[in-house]
Amino acid sequence: SLASTAITCFTRGLDLRKETEDVLCPANCPLWQFYVFGNGVYASLSSVCGAAIHRGVITNAGGAVRVQALPGQENYPAVNANGIQSQVLARWASSFSVTRIKNTVLEAVGRSVSTARPSTGKRPKKPLDKKAGNKDCKADIAFLIDGSYNIGQRRFNLQKNFVGKVAVMLGIGTEGPHVGVVQASEHPKIEFYLKNFTAAKEVLFAIKELGFRGGNSNTGKALKHAAQKFFSLETGARKGIPKIIVVFIDGWPSDDIEEAGIVAREFGVNVFIVSVAKPTTEELGMVQDIGFVDKAVCRNNGFFSYQMPTWFGTTKYVKPLVQKLCSHEQMLCSKTCYNSVNIGFLIDGSSSIGDSNFRLVLEFISNVAKAFEISDIGSKIAVVQFTYDQRAEFSFTDYTTKEKVLSAMRNIRYMSGGTATGDAISYITSHVFGPVTDGPNKNFLVVLTDGQSYDDVRGPAAAAQKAGITIFSIGVAWAPLDDLKDMASEPRESHTFFTREFTGLEQMVPDVIRGICKDFMDSKQ
Repeated sequence: SLASTAITCFTRGLDLRKETEDVLCPANCPLWQFYVFGNGVYASLSSVCGAAIHRGVITNAGGAVRVQALPGQENYPAVNANGIQSQVLARWASSFSVTRIKNTVLEAVGRSVSTARPSTGKRPKKPLDKKAGNKDCKADIAFLIDGSYNIGQRRFNLQKNFVGKVAVMLGIGTEGPHVGVVQASEHPKIEFYLKNFTAAKEVLFAIKELGFRGGNSNTGKALKHAAQKFFSLETGARKGIPKIIVVFIDGWPSDDIEEAGIVAREFGVNVFIVSVAKPTTEELGMVQDIGFVDKAVCRNNGFFSYQMPTWFGTTKYVKPLVQKLCSHEQMLCSKTCYNSVNIGFLIDGSSSIGDSNFRLVLEFISNVAKAFEISDIGSKIAVVQFTYDQRAEFSFTDYTTKEKVLSAMRNIRYMSGGTATGDAISYITSHVFGPVTDGPNKNFLVVLTDGQSYDDVRGPAAAAQKAGITIFSIGVAWAPLDDLKDMASEPRESHTFFTREFTGLEQMVPDVIRGICKDFMDSKQ
């Protein structure tokens, strides 16, 4: 297996030429960039490395994979595995499978394959690179510690020891987790930010130096303050990395924590609650809201809450907490391109398209929409069909589930008529995007046309972009390249697509999704 070809995160099965090929996947591909169809047998449209991680052949640390070409099939299923959600595909002309490469030399010596890991030359170096930290645990974490009279000076010190142990075990470093501390008492105080220290030793020292503030345990107030103020790019938050607040509560909070939980979710922060010494039966009468943990955590699924009986003998609780904080794929509250975009599709209904090609257009927009997590707090989809006139098929607030969006798309009827693309862009900008421009999601417009517009497209497209809408233009058949480029956002090459035949739309689906995600990542987050 020495002759493996190095490939990129984006290489697809159909990019490989041989029946059987040994490839080397790079490390640290962002999981959201993978586009995978099927399970076990993957459509050749799928990313090879994505399929290999999905199958469990390699992890995100990369490695060698054997790819075997297979015939096409129908109904590739969608399965969630190893942090990757594969997609459904009705049919595709070719497929592939992925398997581990057995290291034949080592097997002959009778040594187990697991010791064959260092052969990449990467593995044994690990301890040397202490500065980089634990690269497998990328997270920006705020420890929200309890500094109230509830906990008292003595237990406050035990709390600091515990937080210190967690910080060390996380593997803080320039390319690993970064941490900061906020103290909750009467008024919240940010003790230090993410960017202040990037070495475990410094963090430990800073935690030891923290002074006890005392006062009421206004945890809600502190959580809201931290969610709004702690994670800014200026203070060291990193783009595309999960934001986490670990809230320590001794007993119970003296204020309301529910609103703070809502604010944290709106800001894309994953809230964990570590409750210590939970209220006894006698004390329950003094607790403002018995369900305070469930109201504040990111999701009430058991994953985000953690209990310790007392502050004594907490060492055994360190590792399980660290494992949770490093489970990237469980961070359901993070803003990703999948759950934080509005995509408006502007589709050409002119008479040159014809009924059967119009069906292919609907299939294309469905396949793009399908990749996103559509919900009232997630991504949203709208469709406008245009000829000389425009018809809003549905707007962003009409459907808040993927099923409803896809079924509404199937029911769109073909208009047939002329082509006024510029007018249609102006219409969707003001009527459809207008109501959502102040919202938290990033706005994208996908324009799909098969011909020359009768009106100017440049002015309306510039106005849409000025309103914060990123435009992808997709041309088929007779659509002039100049028009497409004039509509598209910068850099125009990566926002303009063209295919001679409507059947070519299907192959563009992953590239359009990837383009949206790339723009989302590059934008301020």
